[in-house]
Amino acid sequence: MITTMFLQSLSLRKAGVFLFFYFLAFSLHVSARPATFLQDFRVTWSDSHIRQIDGGRSIQLVLDQYSGCGFASKAKYLFGRVSMRIKLIPGDSAGTVTAFYMNSDTDAVRDELDFEFLGNRTGQPYTVQTNVFAHGKGDREQRVNLWFDPSADYHLYTIFWNHQHIVFSVDDVPIRVYKNNEARGIPFPKLQPMGVYSTLWEADDWATRGGLEKINWSRAPFYAYYKDFDIEGCPVPGPATCASNRGNWWEGATYQALNALEARKYRWVRMNHMIYDYCTDKSRYPTTPPECAAGI
Repeated sequence: MITTMFLQSLSLRKAGVFLFFYFLAFSLHVSARPATFLQDFRVTWSDSHIRQIDGGRSIQLVLDQYSGCGFASKAKYLFGRVSMRIKLIPGDSAGTVTAFYMNSDTDAVRDELDFEFLGNRTGQPYTVQTNVFAHGKGDREQRVNLWFDPSADYHLYTIFWNHQHIVFSVDDVPIRVYKNNEARGIPFPKLQPMGVYSTLWEADDWATRGGLEKINWSRAPFYAYYKDFDIEGCPVPGPATCASNRGNWWEGATYQALNALEARKYRWVRMNHMIYDYCTDKSRYPTTPPECAAGI
């Protein structure tokens, strides 16, 4: 009798464990991110130059002599994390710019967070430029040469944004941190929701070596690829209390500053791969901008 009851109890426990993991797996599946392209995004520019692949789980952007292209999120967001895996234009991509950014679309008082991938001549490193606009004030460019070939495979590019700081990351390696220094009178984007945008376009008047290297149209069309579209944030319109909710995961204690490993990676990038920082450009800023002294 005791043995039978034990076996019955064990079977029930096993069944309970199975059901737990079944429903856990189901719940993870139905809420799984990343999304397909059309779940969160729409084409904003030249839909003939954006092609869906693999049922919309990835897309191809095309630049030729007739047009570039672009897309944007259907909603705007206030705080959170946005990421995409991108494979950039291979070979001679001089004069092209592939951009992934957030923008409040509010003209003179816009907030904006930019990744801009600047094309190169074959064999030269790809440069990524980041910029931060807060309350209409930009001109905060930094440039980093990527330490890998971003056209050979997909790599993860992330914009993280909470009340404390903004972090730009490449494959989970922080390359730029912009802290909230409102206490010093420095604007920080925290009031305007921003949409998520991407464009592929020709900019050979400035993109490669300050415009010295022009686009080679004999190499056209140029292709960039995107997949794993992931947006986690407070959609606007949406619950009015979301953006101020300190219970959101991105507002947690773990995300208030870089951890020790992230800080080491960040310093490594800046020591070994940074090629331009507006903070040290005395020709533009004889007096160092106050946010530059904030550190990480």
